[in-house]
Amino acid sequence: MVCHGLSFAWPDGSTVLDGVDVTFEPGRTGLVGDNGSGKSTLLALVAGALAPTAGTVRVGAPVGLLAQGVTLDLGATVSDLLGITARRSALAAIEAGDASPRLFDVVGADWDVEERAVTLLRRFGLPDDLDRPVGRLSGGETVRARLVGLLVDPPAITLLDEPTNDLDADARALLTAAVDDWPGTLVVVSHDRELLEHVDRIAELRGGVIRTFTGGFSAYTDALDREQQAARRQVRAAEADLRRQRRELAAAQIVLARRQRYAATDYARKRRPKVIMQQRKRDAQVSAGKYRDLHADRVVAARTHLDAAEAAVRDDRPIRVDLPATAVPARRTVLEVADPGLVVRGPERIALTGPNGSGKTTLLRAVAAAADARASVGGITVGPVPVGYLPQRLDIDPRRTVLDVVRASGADPHVAREGLARFLVRGDAVDRPVSTLSGGERFRVALAALLLADPAPQLLLLDEPTNNLDLASIDALVDALAGYRGALLVAGHDERLLADIATTRRWTMHAGVLTEQH
Repeated sequence: MVCHGLSFAWPDGSTVLDGVDVTFEPGRTGLVGDNGSGKSTLLALVAGALAPTAGTVRVGAPVGLLAQGVTLDLGATVSDLLGITARRSALAAIEAGDASPRLFDVVGADWDVEERAVTLLRRFGLPDDLDRPVGRLSGGETVRARLVGLLVDPPAITLLDEPTNDLDADARALLTAAVDDWPGTLVVVSHDRELLEHVDRIAELRGGVIRTFTGGFSAYTDALDREQQAARRQVRAAEADLRRQRRELAAAQIVLARRQRYAATDYARKRRPKVIMQQRKRDAQVSAGKYRDLHADRVVAARTHLDAAEAAVRDDRPIRVDLPATAVPARRTVLEVADPGLVVRGPERIALTGPNGSGKTTLLRAVAAAADARASVGGITVGPVPVGYLPQRLDIDPRRTVLDVVRASGADPHVAREGLARFLVRGDAVDRPVSTLSGGERFRVALAALLLADPAPQLLLLDEPTNNLDLASIDALVDALAGYRGALLVAGHDERLLADIATTRRWTMHAGVLTEQH
């Protein structure tokens, strides 16, 4: 699968990809990059769902795509979603005695298609009812069913776009096992670091260029670390060279000025014949010009070398923010859940886990409602602390400016600007409409609005915060929470994130029943 000079722009003229060259080898490739870098667009171009503005895509084999956010026909069945309805109908007709050649053509060699589909549905923890309406599937079940559809008839090339979104821990484990044995060529766009450990190589899309690193995610980050250490050494060496060349240029100018004074003195005193003096003066001027130009060229070359070295150093600055106003005393009761009698005191960090549809989001919403009502709601009582809630889907008016979004949480303009700078949103960016932000920028703005609120939240509720985030934004979340001093309740399936943000307790929700794991 080869892409050459691949470009794509939307009808409004905004460019997504510009002259991308990449070859996806057989095996498993993880495609990573910042939100808005063009990963999903690239998959759509390879699958033929979009037509390139320029360039070519050569696949040479059938392609299957699991895209994000596909709108499904809720009246369709699981069989329709798997793409096997026509074969099932033909099989049923043949079994009923219809021997039409057309039916045999439809079935082909897939006499066991129903059995394969049922086996795969069960393997992915789904009901084996092929006639079940799609509208009765949860978000996680829909993703799993679409994965089963790709495995029932495995294409030679499979493209998966953020397949772990909406999947619980069990479903993620099933997907990881499937990736280990995936047939043919697989390209998976994902922010799930655990899943990315199971690929053969990582392809990074950055600045319109794709680079490939052998091995899984850890090998990729190790290679980047080594590369960045070398790049920073190159910057230091280039800076030292530039300083040296500037000193030599200054010294050369002093020498030239002294020579010119000596020449002027000789000429004024007429120590030699006029013709000779004039020739020496011209020779000195030419020589001085060459000497000066030589050192000036060296300064320019050193500056160019430094610019190139600096360009190789990534500007992936971490968020460094201290949030003293979020601090909560260690003995203060922050949250009580009457059934089953769980209490949160002080700055505890609690992971809320459980299968899709088990009630995690419902619990977080109930806690937020109890905080708003300042009263016990459904057996849930929030202590005398401000509460911040970040839902799965960010709901920010795209017409508002970044500064307006943060100020709406109570921060004054100066504090808002200073706070946004610490969240890596600086300068004119604070006056841009939200609609112009990338996904990562929009997330940082929502997080800043939450954490910089006045009063600052001393109980923070996060619902699947890594869904739809790129790896850089996940790192930004971890960095920001390092400066948070209040209590934290985060619902999620990303075990790496739960470890990185130092959760100390674990609650598990199953079928609406909340328990604590010890």
